[in-house]
Amino acid sequence: MHTTQVKVRFYELDPYDHVNHTKYLAYFEAARVEYLEELGWGLLSMKERGLQIVVVELHARFLAAASLHDVLTVETEVAEIGRATSTWNQRLVRDGETIATLEVKAAFTDRSGRPRRVPAEFAAAVTGSVA
Repeated sequence: MHTTQVKVRFYELDPYDHVNHTKYLAYFEAARVEYLEELGWGLLSMKERGLQIVVVELHARFLAAASLHDVLTVETEVAEIGRATSTWNQRLVRDGETIATLEVKAAFTDRSGRPRRVPAEFAAAVTGSVA
């Protein structure tokens, strides 16, 4: 499980003084990118390998509102790895309370968008096993 901290900024608020729902998706995305970077599979590294990970499906659930100056923790893990796809589970937590969840299905493709198998080295990195 990877964790990322986020502090809510004033320009992320909607007219009701809550974090706009689209910003939650940005928090989740930033956490996934940070996790990939720490695994050695950052965006530049994948580009050099001729690969990319593209989101093909999202399922978000919003349970509570975040507000200005809240410090949030994004928990990220890869729950499942298929032939060309991976499923990521993420939680946004404030003071121990889950305020949003996201399930993401992402596919590996080459740089032209053609599906590719999940590299064994990637699967090993996210599962902690040896490739």
